[in-house]
Amino acid sequence: MPPTPSRRRRPPIRRGAGSLSIDGILTWLAETPWSVGLLESQYVWPFLESTHVLTLALFMGTAIVNDLRLLGAGFTGVPVAQVTGRLLRITRLAFAVMVSTGLLIFYSNPVHYYHNVFFRIKVILLVVAGINIWYFHGRIHRSVTDWEQQSPPPRSARIAGAVSLIAWAGIIVSGRLIAYNWFDCDKPPQPAWVVWAAGCPAASE
Repeated sequence: MPPTPSRRRRPPIRRGAGSLSIDGILTWLAETPWSVGLLESQYVWPFLESTHVLTLALFMGTAIVNDLRLLGAGFTGVPVAQVTGRLLRITRLAFAVMVSTGLLIFYSNPVHYYHNVFFRIKVILLVVAGINIWYFHGRIHRSVTDWEQQSPPPRSARIAGAVSLIAWAGIIVSGRLIAYNWFDCDKPPQPAWVVWAAGCPAASE
């Protein structure tokens, strides 16, 4: 098993980047005492990563139950509103802890994560998942009493459930692949598409 990226040595920092550029800001973050201490911590970082993974598993467990109900593929004997109502508090708590620990993990090695192809894919999928959640709860779920007994649920609900399952599955896979250094900017030569997708410094030279 490859080492997790946050325990890897930091990639070389480009001093030429302007202080107001994204690389400049992330370089500054990476050099703060808290970031260095978190990256090099013997106990805090493993606890942080473990908490992140465990809450991700809890979040995904509740999300899958809800999504399967929306797809009409499981728990069809329970009204949709009841499934959502019973799980929403746990889902929100797990999501809050998951996001908080994820931000701290990013803070521990921001330059590396920012230029990681799989991290960027993960962020895009998080945006997709977030928009899907907002649309479901803001639009579709408002009329849940009108269709929760339908079998299968209406098309909009099934699409929301499918998008959620696909997006979060992709988030888990891409998050795990961050640990592999196949496409790191500091591992030349990289194909042109990697230099572009990862925003490697060489692309701006």
